[in-house]
Amino acid sequence: MRNIAGRTPQGRTPPAVAPARRSPVTVLTAALAILPLLACPSCKKQEKRDTVATIGVTLLTQQHDFYKDLEAAMRKAATDRNLHLIVHSAEFDPARQTAHVEDFITQKVSAIVICPCDSAGVGQIIRRANRANIPVFTPDIAAEGAAVVAHIASDNVQGGRLAAQTLAKYLDGHGDVVVIDHPEVTSVQDRVRGFVEEMKNHPKINIVDRPSAGGVRDKAYAITENMLQANPDLRGIFAINDDSALGALRAVGDKNIVIIGYDATPEARAAIALGTALRADVVQFPDAIGRRTIEAVAAHLAGEKVDALIPIEVDIVDQASLTTGKKN
Repeated sequence: MRNIAGRTPQGRTPPAVAPARRSPVTVLTAALAILPLLACPSCKKQEKRDTVATIGVTLLTQQHDFYKDLEAAMRKAATDRNLHLIVHSAEFDPARQTAHVEDFITQKVSAIVICPCDSAGVGQIIRRANRANIPVFTPDIAAEGAAVVAHIASDNVQGGRLAAQTLAKYLDGHGDVVVIDHPEVTSVQDRVRGFVEEMKNHPKINIVDRPSAGGVRDKAYAITENMLQANPDLRGIFAINDDSALGALRAVGDKNIVIIGYDATPEARAAIALGTALRADVVQFPDAIGRRTIEAVAAHLAGEKVDALIPIEVDIVDQASLTTGKKN
């Protein structure tokens, strides 16, 4: 018997076929597959914000007020820019500072900030950082013999000139003076260079010696005592930082000698205000140096162009400016 289309040989209509059921496992797999496509646009932005660049910092010291202020400013600026700082202090020890930088290179930090203990000696370890493609920045003290992205510092040549002008004014343009030096660091080299150059405009003032105290108060005290014995006609002292100035002040006592310091730390300001032999100080702005350093690091990491030299202005404080707001 001939079949009729759509019917079984017995003439019955075939049963409808039920749709296949998907297993729970299949549904779950499909859902997981499309989740990345449904992610919100802000997820990638959040992930980017959570990525924090790490900056290795090795300071000359954490004992001086100048470096305390500089470090505090760097930390604040880094927090504002979501940068993580690892801060160490070499305490004037070049070998310790080299070890700091070696550790930073091993950790593959995003950038390194160095306040060199030895401007010439630090070049070798900076070159190692360069070979590791880690950018280096130097606040306050410059490095020699190696490339850095930016140097951020007071205009120390200007500061030396201001110190010389101020000392010449107090000495009425004549007399023997001593510079308490620290020639291992470039910032001091610049201060002394500015001082010596300016003193050429005062031919009756003689720089009779330039002993180094290494920026340390006790050494400056001992050196000043020796200078007073060796130079009985000494009338003035230029101390390259306030630890040197305060050490010299202890040795000078109430002798009629004029001391000009550098940094204007709170202790030095107090001595100036009291009318001691420490008559004036070149004032730096370490908070500005610290802030501008982190700004330069952040800009460079963001691919922006950064000036190789970022100078910070200096000024003079004396008793009049501290008590009345006006300089002599």
